[in-house]
Amino acid sequence: MVIIADSNVQYKAVINIENIVATVTLDQNLDLYAMERSIPNIEYDPDQFPGLIFRLEQPKVTSLIFKSGKMVVTGAKSTDELIKAVKRIIRTLRRYSIRIIGKPKIQIQNIVASANLHVHVNLDKAAFLLENNMYEPEQFPGLIFRMDEPKVVLLIFSSGKMVITGAKREDEVYKAVKRIFEKLNELECISAVEEEEELEL
Repeated sequence: MVIIADSNVQYKAVINIENIVATVTLDQNLDLYAMERSIPNIEYDPDQFPGLIFRLEQPKVTSLIFKSGKMVVTGAKSTDELIKAVKRIIRTLRRYSIRIIGKPKIQIQNIVASANLHVHVNLDKAAFLLENNMYEPEQFPGLIFRMDEPKVVLLIFSSGKMVITGAKREDEVYKAVKRIFEKLNELECISAVEEEEELEL
């Protein structure tokens, strides 16, 4: 939790990284049939999907491995956890005599996070005053805001809860949440939640 005193409403955000999606590149081709035969708990049905599905229990991530040497890794809750998971996948492949050449190149494609600002947000007013937003309450209860810097998309709800997608680094998530709070505060679109109300949540 980050708490920073503010002149109008206190900034008190609870931010959680929910999922990191990354691509991992190995500079080699992989024999997926050999991997399926030798490594337990692997799913591979090339008629249904061209990649092999490999699930780790600790950390709890899923990896889609393709014969080109590319992988898609999902489920990590932090960059450290992602790196740990990739190392464990490579170690597992080597343990089962799958030859891996060189170091894997990891690139984060998307970080999905949730946040709670513990304030009420006036979405009608925010939709009117914020640029780059979409708000159609009859279809979806949240306001969709596209932020330029950092380049992320925020789904903002009147409860002060939000979902952040599109970040490439964890610090971009924290920066985006603080920046949207400051913008909403500046536009007078937020109000404090009474302590009694907050306890009910």
